[in-house]
Amino acid sequence: MARHSHGSGLETAGANHVRSASRRSLTLALGLTLGYMVAQIVGGILSQSLALLADAGHMATDGAAILLAILALWVAGRPPSITRTFGFQRTEVLAAFINALSLWAIVGWIMVEAYRRFTDPPEIQVGIMLGVGIGGLLVNLAVAAVLRRSAHDSLNVQGAFLHVMGDLLSSLGVVAAGFVILVFGWNMADPILSVVIGVLILISSGRLLWKASHVLMEGTPAHLNLHQLCQRLEGVEGVTGVHDIHAWSITTGYDALSAHVTADRTGERTSDQVLRNLREIASREFGISHVTIQLEDSLGGCPEDHHVPHPAPEPGAAGP
Repeated sequence: MARHSHGSGLETAGANHVRSASRRSLTLALGLTLGYMVAQIVGGILSQSLALLADAGHMATDGAAILLAILALWVAGRPPSITRTFGFQRTEVLAAFINALSLWAIVGWIMVEAYRRFTDPPEIQVGIMLGVGIGGLLVNLAVAAVLRRSAHDSLNVQGAFLHVMGDLLSSLGVVAAGFVILVFGWNMADPILSVVIGVLILISSGRLLWKASHVLMEGTPAHLNLHQLCQRLEGVEGVTGVHDIHAWSITTGYDALSAHVTADRTGERTSDQVLRNLREIASREFGISHVTIQLEDSLGGCPEDHHVPHPAPEPGAAGP
């Protein structure tokens, strides 16, 4: 007879806490970004600096990225339904994926414009370039400080944070290029530093794209050692094996697990006791929010064949 252990109503508490903190950080960051975006765009046009234009364009996309992240938080907070049993929580990961792709589009524009500037460099107004660049650097430092903490807990916020960090690099490049042009009169510093900044943005956004893709493809959470989890479950008294195990992330801070467990029904422990111990191991020791475990008498009655090979538990490692 199969028995199941499902997640409780408290399973999304961690995700909701992360979502609330993320919303506050994103709202404040949006205000700071929009407050300086117009000055960046106007300054870039007046100074004829590619580095500053790239910085201005990037700040404009920062605002769009933060708005997308806030929208994703709102959609993800909608309750589950019969057609979407996990609700819309995966929306946050999708927003991070879109933000990463948009960064690649920005880099493409920077590279094309840099090539044009190499062949026909314009006259640059260094004073405007430096003034607006320094202002943008200060604003981006403030926005990055606001988003930094939440970026560790949410891929959604991390997407917006990487937009801001890319803009921060652009501002540094603007200031550096401005000083080089001012001191040495070398206008080529502008497109060269723009290319360097574009490469750095490409690398950082590539990491985010990989993380978001891993979640969307329902890969095993990076922090979860599935072999170790199987060993701990098989170490519980009365358990004879674990098979057809699946672990994935619904969204940041909300991991799910399903597994079939064979148990010796001749032991002294009841099925409820075994299930309770298995669930506590998965949730308390490994931080899994939604746990579904099916108890079986033997492998013969299981139609699934998705066993993940793993080392047997060490002698004496039996659980309570």
